[in-house]
Amino acid sequence: MNIKDLYMSFGPQELFSDINIFIKEDAKVGIIGLNGAGKSTLFKIIKGDLEPTSGKISFKKNTRLGFLPQVISDEIPNTDITVLDFLLSGRPIASLEEDLKSLYLKISETTDEKLINNLMNKISKVQSKLDYWEQYEAENILLKIIAGMNIDIDMLDKQLNQISGGQKSKLAFARLLYSKPEILMLDEPTNHLDKDSKDYIINYLKSYQGMVLVISHDIDFLDAVTDHTLYLDKITHKMELFPGNYHKYLKIKEEREKTNLRTLEKQEKEEEKLKKIIAKYIRGNEKKANIAKDRQKKLARLEKEKVVLERQAKRVSIKMTFDHPGSSVPLKVQKLSFGYSSKLLFSNLSFELSRGEKFLILGKNGVGKSTLLKLIVGKLTPKTGTITIGTNVKIAYYAQEHESLDLEKSILDNFDSFDIAPGSLRAHLGNFLFSGDDIYKKVKVLSPGERSRVALAKLSLMKANFLILDEPTNHLDPETQKIIADLFKDYEGTILLVSHNPSFVDRLNISRVLILPEGKIEYFSKEKVEYFNKLNSQE
Repeated sequence: MNIKDLYMSFGPQELFSDINIFIKEDAKVGIIGLNGAGKSTLFKIIKGDLEPTSGKISFKKNTRLGFLPQVISDEIPNTDITVLDFLLSGRPIASLEEDLKSLYLKISETTDEKLINNLMNKISKVQSKLDYWEQYEAENILLKIIAGMNIDIDMLDKQLNQISGGQKSKLAFARLLYSKPEILMLDEPTNHLDKDSKDYIINYLKSYQGMVLVISHDIDFLDAVTDHTLYLDKITHKMELFPGNYHKYLKIKEEREKTNLRTLEKQEKEEEKLKKIIAKYIRGNEKKANIAKDRQKKLARLEKEKVVLERQAKRVSIKMTFDHPGSSVPLKVQKLSFGYSSKLLFSNLSFELSRGEKFLILGKNGVGKSTLLKLIVGKLTPKTGTITIGTNVKIAYYAQEHESLDLEKSILDNFDSFDIAPGSLRAHLGNFLFSGDDIYKKVKVLSPGERSRVALAKLSLMKANFLILDEPTNHLDPETQKIIADLFKDYEGTILLVSHNPSFVDRLNISRVLILPEGKIEYFSKEKVEYFNKLNSQE
């Protein structure tokens, strides 16, 4: 793929400037940068959904692109189509077989030799397409993908509107792999995925013969899959392709910054020396004046060559406070049962949390982790059992699909319920990187990463002493992940957490783990969680 003279702007706002990069056809490229740097826009240009202001991105003619969107609902409609039919639609085999059947029928109905020859040519072309799509092997290929991603066979007959967000992520990925693209474009592919599914995808991509372009804030995933890193600089509007995975990129960048700093220090010393000579000799005799002029020329050259250190983009700034610590037992769950239709997700589930505890819910996709959180916050009603919230406990709920946000309202209007002065609210939103006219944008036009920041901005104003967090790092860049990890680590209230992000979880000082669907509670350790994930991967 060749990126040549690429320039992209939205009105006066420049996004990319003078980009020239070549990517090998079998490269595995991690695309990184802060939220708003233009990663998803770059994908839109590659797909042809968006025309650049100037320049172009080109690849071989008839190259098939496979795209996994960041928002899975964009790929999987909430309809009554079955899971199996959705997966099978990844290859046009059924329609081609219908075409073939129609052509043979037409032959049987005519004796015109010229028409028969014409129809036979069409049959040959259709059969060639069927051969390409591996007509007779396709079913086995799909079954292997289904097994590899631990998609329950019983799910195949379900309707798409009956499955969870994590299951939809699996299905979207399975369909994409089955569709046999030559370039895989993945936008945050590990969001909502459990460990065993992620491991399968990692192994699949490492052996994948075509190009992989992946936008991800999952550092572990990038390190495992990629052999190049494309960095998009939000400040300079440039892109740079680095050899190696994410940590290799960090190492190269760190060494470059150290070298630049050393060079700059030498240049500044030389600059100071030249200035002193100029100041001393500029008004002297002819010989001294000539020396001063010579040093002025050297100073001018030095100023042109002077190293400019990389400017750092503004980071999210977030604080969490509460007025009352609340009950010593903020949550008590007793003999809880819940399920959909005749299938129970969990039954006779009991546990309680202590004030200030950080508690992790663990389990594969579809076992009811998000459902349990919705039961606790009152969005769902249990079949049996009780959920007791302690006295003076104030809950703030972060939903992975950002249900707390009104998509039709502006960022500013999403804060109508808060009693906060306009100036203070603007300052608060500025801490989450929304300034100027940005605050009047409707939430529905924001990127998933921007929506996450709005949700975090609301969360931080609630003065809650009990946080219920469902995948809070999804869509956030690594720097912001670190910031909120430090925040939650030092948070003195109670945290109930669902997360598939091991790097994030490791930073939080988790005390205990609830394993679903069994309802088993373990004391947290990195080794214990890794062992549990390994067992699930072997199922």
